Amino acid sequence: MSSLNRVLLIGNLTRDPELRTVGSGANVCELGLAINRSWTDNQGQKHDEATFVDITFWGKTAENAAKYLSKGRSVYVEGRLQFDTWKDTQTGQDRSKLRVVGERIQFLGGGQGSGESPPQRQAA
Repeated sequence: MSSLNRVLLIGNLTRDPELRTVGSGANVCELGLAINRSWTDNQGQKHDEATFVDITFWGKTAENAAKYLSKGRSVYVEGRLQFDTWKDTQTGQDRSKLRVVGERIQFLGGGQGSGESPPQRQAA
């Protein structure tokens, strides 16, 4: 049986990237992305909708994202979906979250940047 797990997104960062190093020494960067959608319904009413997605990058891509990106910046992301589950330590309840593990990022124009010239494409 075949399967495909591929996500392509364009949106704006909702917060500054958060870079950290995990126990193995690998760098990981967490981003929040807002993807906007506009449409007109059958009655001619315009609607706007925002979808918010958490994205995780690893390694050199994580370092570059943290170095060159900031809140408001527009980016193109390629990655895969990952379903995480854990037990909440405060409530004891089972928790889960669907996130995107980023494999490629392309920095687009617009938004606030750090002023540096970023590389155009990063692969994981």
